[in-house]
Amino acid sequence: MTNQYVTGAMIKRLREKRHLTQAELAEKICVTDKAVSKWETGRGLPDISLLEVLAKALGVSVIELLSGENITNKNKVAKMSRASFYVCPVCGNVIQSTGEAVISCCGITLPPLEAEPADSSHQVNVDRVEDEYFVTLSHEMTKSHYISFIAAIRDDGIEIKKLYPEQEAQARFKISGVKKIYAYCNRHGLFDYER
Repeated sequence: MTNQYVTGAMIKRLREKRHLTQAELAEKICVTDKAVSKWETGRGLPDISLLEVLAKALGVSVIELLSGENITNKNKVAKMSRASFYVCPVCGNVIQSTGEAVISCCGITLPPLEAEPADSSHQVNVDRVEDEYFVTLSHEMTKSHYISFIAAIRDDGIEIKKLYPEQEAQARFKISGVKKIYAYCNRHGLFDYER
């Protein structure tokens, strides 16, 4: 995301994509065509109260308008292997998507986490106990350094077990269809374990 509020280039590109003149866009959002011209040439910015109606008129979400990026889900069949995780550094929310997305929480646009193979201090141990996988990590679970969640990716969905400091770094998942297991450390990021 750029540091700009809304880029004029984005407004112009989206307006032209919808085959609208500046006057037609202006009429849809109850401003003058001169205002639209100023936005597109970088001599002014739309008022925050106009963002929702402007985004709707341009056929995008407010997040897309602010980020300057069109979001197109290339994962039309929701293939679980393309799942992405996002973690808010402010409140700790864990958000998951099965395609490209712009995710925002606590006023921050979150980047998708990139998983790394588990290193020695984040080794994911998976044991089979009857019809479940018992997943454990030998990792400290203090208030400043802990495993925030463990997730299992299945053919038909994603199961996330949220963890908290001072509890054990462990989770149980039904075995059926599990393809990959992830663990997220609040300091070191996302690690994966291939099934």
